[in-house]
Amino acid sequence: MYAWIRPLLFKLDAETAHGLTLYGLDVAHRSDLGRFVATPPQDLPVEAFGIRFPNPVGLAAGLDKNASHLDALGSLGFGFIEVGTVTPRPQIGNDRPRLFRLPQHEAIINRMGFNNEGVDALVRNVQKSSYRGVLGINIGKNKDTPNDKAVDDYLFCLERVYAHASYITVNISSPNTKGLRDLQEETTLRRFIETLREAQERLGSQQGARKPMLLKIAPDLSEAELDSIADVLLATHIDGVICTNTTIDRAAVANDPHGNETGGLSGRPLFARSTDVVRGMRRRLGDRIGIVGVGGIFEGQDAVEKLDAGASLVQIYSGLIYRGPALVAECVNEIHRQKDDHDGR
Repeated sequence: MYAWIRPLLFKLDAETAHGLTLYGLDVAHRSDLGRFVATPPQDLPVEAFGIRFPNPVGLAAGLDKNASHLDALGSLGFGFIEVGTVTPRPQIGNDRPRLFRLPQHEAIINRMGFNNEGVDALVRNVQKSSYRGVLGINIGKNKDTPNDKAVDDYLFCLERVYAHASYITVNISSPNTKGLRDLQEETTLRRFIETLREAQERLGSQQGARKPMLLKIAPDLSEAELDSIADVLLATHIDGVICTNTTIDRAAVANDPHGNETGGLSGRPLFARSTDVVRGMRRRLGDRIGIVGVGGIFEGQDAVEKLDAGASLVQIYSGLIYRGPALVAECVNEIHRQKDDHDGR
């Protein structure tokens, strides 16, 4: 079905098509037409961060910023869904156009700028939803909050989403909020994560349930910077790391009409670099910290390669835009097939 609909969607502005697609998924779900949208994947339970996931293929943050479409997205077969990025106060984000397709490269550039309705609206949407699967909530800071006060925004969001999340992701790696990536500097990051970890443990004790905390990092980091981040992750005993966010590198799309648009590049051109970061972080972290691999997954074998590089779980986003919901089951089933082949040797 998606192969027929996609050419129509791609004639529309990318952000308009995004909203229309989510609306269509909602309608299909409410009309009990979900079976025509996606085929359920095989069961492939996996445990990571102390959570049991129905399968290792999840939805990356950014598609459903306000948790407004959880029920429909939950029917597509994902092993987990991550919503956000959410900020303490609502913000409109950057001016449109701010989302661009690069079809010849199977890529997307976005400079959305953490557009969202605010953390209280997201919590209300989660509470209204009937989704009961594994839910990650991705938190960030408001655009006008200076970096020396950024931790206050993250603490504000952490305290409000904690009871409603299966895990929380700390996003300091979007290129679309000025100065945000500066928080990845070693000394700053150490103080930042230590403060959030203290709040995490306090909330876990108060609420009787400890929720894992993950850090999402950029792909545009040097080996020395990755060394420093790994040291911080190990020292602070954070639960996991997501590798990676979008890239500011344009080398792979330099000849595209939209190749010079500012923002973060995702999709197929990100695959090799994000997989290298997964592999490098697994080498640095050993088996002490879990890794989620995201970036450029467009077919089942891509998901397998992320896991082989050291990820415990994977997430998709751009591949979903180009391939449609069938990609979820394709990834899960290919992981299952290769696992069976390996176990049968």
